[in-house]
Amino acid sequence: MAQDIPKPKPTTEIPASKEMEVKNDSIPSQEIKRVETDSIVNDSLREPKKLLESIVTYKAKDYTSVNQKTQQIYLYNEAEIQYKDMDIKAGVIVIDYGKDIVYAGRLKDSLGNYSQHPVFKQGNDVVEPDSIAFNIKTKKALIWNSKTEQQGGRIISDLTKKENDSVYFVKRAKFTTSENIENPEYYFLLRKAKIVPGKKVVTGLTNLFIADVPTPIGLPFAFFPLTQTRTSGVLFPSFGEQNDRGYFLQNGGYYFAISDYFDLAALGDYYTNGSYGIRLESSYAVRYKFRGSLSFRYENLINSERGFPDYSKSTIYNLRWNQSQDSKSSPNSRFSASVNLGSSTYFQESVNQLNSSNFLNNTLSSSVSYSKTFQGEPQVNVSLSATHSQNTNTEIINMTLPTFQGSVDRIFPFAPKTGSKKGAIDNINFQYNVRGENRIQTTDSLFLTGAMFDEAKAGFQHTIPLSTNFKIFKHFSMSTSANYKENWTFNTIRKSYDTESQSVVTTPLKGFDSFRTYNFSTSIGTTVYGMFDFGEDKKIQAIRHVMRPSVSYNINPSFEKYYETYEVISADGVTTDEVDYTRFEGSLFGSPGKVFSSSVGLSLNNNLEAKIRDKDSTATEAKKVFLLNSLNFSTNYNVAGDSLNWSPVRVSGGTQLFDNKLSVNFGATLDPYALDNNNTKINTFNINNGGSLFRLSSANMTMSYNLSSDTFEDNDQNDAAERDQSIKSGGRADDLFGKSQDFADQQINNRDQSEEVGPTDLYNYKLPWSLRLAYAVNYSNSRRQNEISSHSLMFSGDIELSPRWSVGASSGYDLKNNGFTYTQLRFERDLESWRMNFSWIPFSNRSSWNFFIGIRSSILKDIKYEKRKQPDKRL
Repeated sequence: MAQDIPKPKPTTEIPASKEMEVKNDSIPSQEIKRVETDSIVNDSLREPKKLLESIVTYKAKDYTSVNQKTQQIYLYNEAEIQYKDMDIKAGVIVIDYGKDIVYAGRLKDSLGNYSQHPVFKQGNDVVEPDSIAFNIKTKKALIWNSKTEQQGGRIISDLTKKENDSVYFVKRAKFTTSENIENPEYYFLLRKAKIVPGKKVVTGLTNLFIADVPTPIGLPFAFFPLTQTRTSGVLFPSFGEQNDRGYFLQNGGYYFAISDYFDLAALGDYYTNGSYGIRLESSYAVRYKFRGSLSFRYENLINSERGFPDYSKSTIYNLRWNQSQDSKSSPNSRFSASVNLGSSTYFQESVNQLNSSNFLNNTLSSSVSYSKTFQGEPQVNVSLSATHSQNTNTEIINMTLPTFQGSVDRIFPFAPKTGSKKGAIDNINFQYNVRGENRIQTTDSLFLTGAMFDEAKAGFQHTIPLSTNFKIFKHFSMSTSANYKENWTFNTIRKSYDTESQSVVTTPLKGFDSFRTYNFSTSIGTTVYGMFDFGEDKKIQAIRHVMRPSVSYNINPSFEKYYETYEVISADGVTTDEVDYTRFEGSLFGSPGKVFSSSVGLSLNNNLEAKIRDKDSTATEAKKVFLLNSLNFSTNYNVAGDSLNWSPVRVSGGTQLFDNKLSVNFGATLDPYALDNNNTKINTFNINNGGSLFRLSSANMTMSYNLSSDTFEDNDQNDAAERDQSIKSGGRADDLFGKSQDFADQQINNRDQSEEVGPTDLYNYKLPWSLRLAYAVNYSNSRRQNEISSHSLMFSGDIELSPRWSVGASSGYDLKNNGFTYTQLRFERDLESWRMNFSWIPFSNRSSWNFFIGIRSSILKDIKYEKRKQPDKRL
């Protein structure tokens, strides 16, 4: 029972605030009196130790009184006492300096209401009880009805005994993570427990109470860690059942808090049919230098049962590594890594729910690079990188191990030492670039084996561009350039004709070889502005049209000296043909051209911008809006060609509408030549063949639209973490392919409990919502097929029915094949300290549902229930 200290009758009133050093001679005691009456001045007894080791500071708002008879000091109304690292604030405080005890309690008014609850603080520990008795000498205390917070956990205790600075004993205490400390929606009842602040809570019999109703969920003893730093410990798995693999445990393991810079989580999956999986997740960081993460996932999957015709075993894996460098750590050098490689079928075959949102990924890519800049005149840049690109549909892997690049900044040999560069001579510049690669193309089955290096190609390319630019006739900009390339290769070929098999034999050759090429180009362009002024009193005040036409001319000489000839000989020994080839066919950086090329390029770039009157009457200037961000046309004419000299006209453009919420991009190819009856392009203009000026051979358009309510802001930490997980796995930044279904994974669901809404906010006056649309269409007509090759609409949306209820969906529709694509429905309920999620994939070969309910706080994240329904087994 809480002790309420009544208002005392003051014996001797002293000022309400006083600082006093309490010593032996200031506290009346029998021992001191005997010394004062003794006739022996020089006592041989050692002076007793001081009862108090520091200054006691106390104050009160109404009054402070001292009762010499009872050896007590009374502090009333907003009382406060400080002794060493102890600080007590309360409505009333009684200091019994005869017993070295401090009592603190509440104030009770005439209506029986209590106010000014004591607040006991010692070090970093804060306790808010109804009353407290504290022994200043032994530092022990009895605390009634205390409330304290320990690293996110809240402890409400009927009676607490403070043994020392680091140990508390509690009786009938409630342990919870609820924000509502007065009426928590759930708690664990600790009948007898020991608390070590900042470290742990150890209890005997405990069970879970929900809304003060006891549940059978309990343990004969329990241990709750309370740490301010990362601590090693067990990661409890998720339980479930799959139709084709039996019962399973997923994402269980152990977390190793190795140091402040590095950690490791070792997790595993196990299925009763013998399948298993391993996950190793690690994060590392050095402040102001770099940070990164490393992940390795491996799964050994068994399908069906041994002896059945559909029985199979497969092994899949995935490796991810991401590292970023702080820009301030080394301004002249940089190291970065973004690796995502593994089995092509990993995301399609993986049965771990953490990968469910990435199974539609069809590409995996990686890049690891180091770059260094050497300051000076000129500046020199070098970089070394390794890249990887993997198509999960074709299982073809392209890698560069490694790629070396070096460059020397532009040098202007004729530029003046002071002032700006003017004219063609001053702007003459050149630079040097070198690129070396060891390129590998292999397949998923040969990856990480010696065979993957058999077809590797290596080489270097040196480039020296020489250019200048200048103005002519005031408004025209002209540039001209010459480009020299030297290619070194270590892979060449030799071709011959085998008369016995009547086929061409290609023999690969190893060894150093090289060829050199050069070309010339020049271009002239200008910018034309057109303004349509409608007046400042109009809604559309003006439209500005910007055109950038340009004409270019390119010459690529013929390098016939690098070409050789082999004879095609018939079975009877007669030469029927002579075929030219170059030994550099298929080399790393291409082969020298045999045909002389002289072409003229034409291009026209446009954009349209409008000036409209702002709806805001306080705005002083008109609002600028882009009607067309770009509308570009380009084509080429081959002067040296014999036929089909004009290349197709390529059209591309894009714009953004509705306050940049709708992005539209489009493109088309217009061919001026006609097709014959075999749908082969002929050297006849389409208009001369009875058609239009141009023949539309292909077209495409993409649109994306992001909508949301005025009050809805997409700043949820869960969504940001999910997007980050999806991007690292090679997926989309949006959730058009759905979200991960592993609701128990704290890397994804890490929302801070402080962001929760109050218990009274049960409905929304407005419904926050968001909608994301992506539309794509492609048209093909190169050989009169006149077909829509692909036509799809993807959409994803979320709506908050109330501050605690939200629903979402991700789906798409194939407008060509008339069918829905991968669809996911999501439901989420915020239960204050708990959260509930339900995800449903209604159809497809991955149809399933997943239900989860668990405590939100990371301290008790393993208190959860999860049920999954996997796809039905198909015979």
